[in-house]
Amino acid sequence: MPGPLDGLVVLDLSRILAGPTCTQLLGDLGAEVIKIESLEGDDTRGWGPPFALDAEGKPTDLSAYFMSSNRNKKSVAVDLTDPEVQKVLHALAGRADVVIENFKPGGLRKYGLDHETLCAAYPGLVYCSISGFGQTGPNREKPGYDLMAQGFAGIMSITGEAGREPMKVGVGVGDIVCGLYAATGILAALRYRDATGEGQHIDIALVDATMAWLVNQGLNYLTTGISPTRAGNAHPNIVPYQVFATSDGYVIVAVGNDSQYARFCDYLGRPDWASDPRFATNTARLANRKTLVPMIAEALTTHTMQDVIGGLEARKVPVGPVNTIEQALESDQAQARGMTVTLPAPQTATREVRLIGNPLKFSRTPVSYRLAPPSVGADTDAVLGPLKDRL
Repeated sequence: MPGPLDGLVVLDLSRILAGPTCTQLLGDLGAEVIKIESLEGDDTRGWGPPFALDAEGKPTDLSAYFMSSNRNKKSVAVDLTDPEVQKVLHALAGRADVVIENFKPGGLRKYGLDHETLCAAYPGLVYCSISGFGQTGPNREKPGYDLMAQGFAGIMSITGEAGREPMKVGVGVGDIVCGLYAATGILAALRYRDATGEGQHIDIALVDATMAWLVNQGLNYLTTGISPTRAGNAHPNIVPYQVFATSDGYVIVAVGNDSQYARFCDYLGRPDWASDPRFATNTARLANRKTLVPMIAEALTTHTMQDVIGGLEARKVPVGPVNTIEQALESDQAQARGMTVTLPAPQTATREVRLIGNPLKFSRTPVSYRLAPPSVGADTDAVLGPLKDRL
């Protein structure tokens, strides 16, 4: 069944994670994504181990990192400095609906593949530029990586335990969120293009996208003028809403309102904590966090993890485990939701690769998994050959 973006052509000049996250999503939704790589390939092909292994047990150019964001794409490997290649890619942009790139601002101008050149040549083109700091501003020339974006945007200042060093989030969430914003912007621009015939340039910065998901923590500062600080797993606005140790593991307790808190206290056998004016409301619990949280922590250490989960679920209090990645991806919930998929990959020893699935579930136009992450240049001749013949 065709996907919702069936027939859309995306020329992907991006690499690493933010751009590829965006274009993988567009590919999952049915778009034809043509990934342009250097002759050496996307940097992340070498970001391993682990790698998918070939029949002789040797690493392929499919690192786990690369495979995480490059399915449903065709790989075209070229030398961008070659004038003939530039002509061919210019022509390829002419049959594309979308061009996406993450070079430094102005970096593609010398190849004639910048947004000014291509948008002038093809007025209906949607051209998306991803960079570290954006096309404007005093930092526009600086490179951008996810770790740097998390640091600059303030995320690391609120991640980690109080009194300890700032911490990054465990995956490149700045890149990922930037890629998702880029996909949303592209789809909005395509809707406008379809209505008016006019394409446009989208400028999105890794740092801007990372700042955007400061959400309530950012608003806490803008409302009070006081920068939030690191508080470990505790929530800045809700108590109790954090990780607690049990006798045999860790659980997450996420009490979102006062009635849930009362039921939580019932489970602990301490209904008096619900009526105590120091703790009866969330506002009071926030003010008295340093008193209440140690009391809860001590009480929960006498219970097993499964007892806490079962007891609170029975009382409809939000609770859950702290899973390992294995436990998460192999869970019956993940399998029921199709959150892992297997695709044919003949170049590997197992002749297949296992990937994380797309979370979108459409009732009429489901996502599709058509192509495993490609080896570098696997589709160069098939994609560029017809264009070369016409030039």
